[in-house]
Amino acid sequence: MIPPLLSDTAFKPQATPSTWLGVMGGGQLGRMFVHAAQAMGYKVAVLEPAQDCPAGHAADQLISASYADAAALKELSQLCAAITTEFENVPAPSLASLSERAFVAPSAACVSVAQDRLEEKKFFMACAEQSKVQPAPHQRIAASSDIDTLAEDLLPGILKTVRMGYDGKGQARVNSIQEVRAAFASMQGVECVLEKMLPLAYEVSVLAARGADGQAVVYPIAENVHRDGILFTTTVPGPNVTADCAARAQAAALEIIARLNYVGVLCVEFFVLKDGSLVVNEMAPRPHNSGHYTIDACITSQFAQQVRAMARLPLGDVRQHSPAVMLNILGDLWFEDDSDTAREPAWEQVLALPGASLHLYGKDDPRRGRKMGHITFVAATLAAAQQSFEAACRLLHIQA
Repeated sequence: MIPPLLSDTAFKPQATPSTWLGVMGGGQLGRMFVHAAQAMGYKVAVLEPAQDCPAGHAADQLISASYADAAALKELSQLCAAITTEFENVPAPSLASLSERAFVAPSAACVSVAQDRLEEKKFFMACAEQSKVQPAPHQRIAASSDIDTLAEDLLPGILKTVRMGYDGKGQARVNSIQEVRAAFASMQGVECVLEKMLPLAYEVSVLAARGADGQAVVYPIAENVHRDGILFTTTVPGPNVTADCAARAQAAALEIIARLNYVGVLCVEFFVLKDGSLVVNEMAPRPHNSGHYTIDACITSQFAQQVRAMARLPLGDVRQHSPAVMLNILGDLWFEDDSDTAREPAWEQVLALPGASLHLYGKDDPRRGRKMGHITFVAATLAAAQQSFEAACRLLHIQA
């Protein structure tokens, strides 16, 4: 059960430079939030176990401690008028503890739904009466005996751990009962969910934001391409997205964010099937990788929107002023072929391209598969943005 919203006066920060905002998590999403908050006159404190972290480099104060450290949580909540999280695996009890002294957005209850794939699917099914969008057929697998009663029409499928897992981690494709057993065993028997694989045409995501007063806005729909379970590109407007598909996905996201009583930025991911039908996949209770294009292509970035929601300010204009293609930058770019010697990519050549904006996350140790940054290409037309994107891929030796 999602608790009611706090009253408008509870923990309401003042929009002055002396107000502190807090972030649980020190990754790149936290770093970009820090930049947005500081641009609006706020100071930002970050709670993160690692002392060397992207958000910590930019923050006004870094509290280096476990997310469950009682003393650190008290320090953060006493310093900050409002606190958010930059990733969904912050312990929900820690967010609940913070909410005793500060305004927390999103709430512990909202984050806890997104932390559990089965609870998330149950919630999506509860929304489906209004949203008209269901999750994929699925079945819980908590023990080997659950595989004995597995409905074979769920195969081929994807076995996913119920908790944790992101960017393709904690999941395995399975085509037979025998492969389900092997994959379940490889995951050390933790609770899993098997999702039926569907005839996918493409993937989209919808960024929505909601204030504590119930006002909600939705960004233009984004079309995403993944490689090896990691987001590769986001294109907005999506070249395959019809007006009807966009309207249905945006309406479903608004239903989800309202029913959650959610405050802040929420990303909802959908599958578009070959017959044009829409399936809701998962949600992220925070700004999202697929929303990075908003920094360069929209009136209000997803990070500035999160600041507004936390500070109880009016939500910002979500209009997109330029078509955009966003390219994720992984640590692989620092290495040639099978070499273990890192070298800097040709950023000067990429930045000579029309409409290119480079965002690096301050990570000193490039590793293959590690998110190091992104490049956004904006232009007057989508074709022109795509042309710059394709030129950058050639310069960086990426297959477009």
